[in-house]
Amino acid sequence: MRKQAASFWFLQVSGWLFAAYLIVAQGVSALSYDYGVAMGTQESATQISEVGTAFWYGFAFGDAVFYIPLLVVGLVAFAKGHGWGRGLLIAAMGITVYWPVVCLSAIVAARGAPGWNLPKESDYWIVLPLIALWGAWGLSWLVSGSRQPAS
Repeated sequence: MRKQAASFWFLQVSGWLFAAYLIVAQGVSALSYDYGVAMGTQESATQISEVGTAFWYGFAFGDAVFYIPLLVVGLVAFAKGHGWGRGLLIAAMGITVYWPVVCLSAIVAARGAPGWNLPKESDYWIVLPLIALWGAWGLSWLVSGSRQPAS
């Protein structure tokens, strides 16, 4: 298998796994933030304040109405060889780098703020950089002129 083909499949498989994760963690929380808290995919207001939950809900809602559809349509279109699918995936990968950076910056800025007590901050420092690195790799690979392998 050519290196390009392996990269294509890595992007497709990891992209679909990540899309499924986003649907569960963010999509469900956009419909009911309290349900997301009950599932353990979001933090409660008692831990991160009402402003913190509004911030996290904003990301869940934005992911549900824009980012998840962009990623899913991009993955499908790119797999089918549509040139515009690559463009959609480039946009999705840009978001994939952007939002973890914003969230980690907010976590640091919120330390010590009244009502902010993030009990598992280390989990964010493990998961979010990995997501951002995956997004940066995907962005770099897509921008470098990669394309789907010939059938």
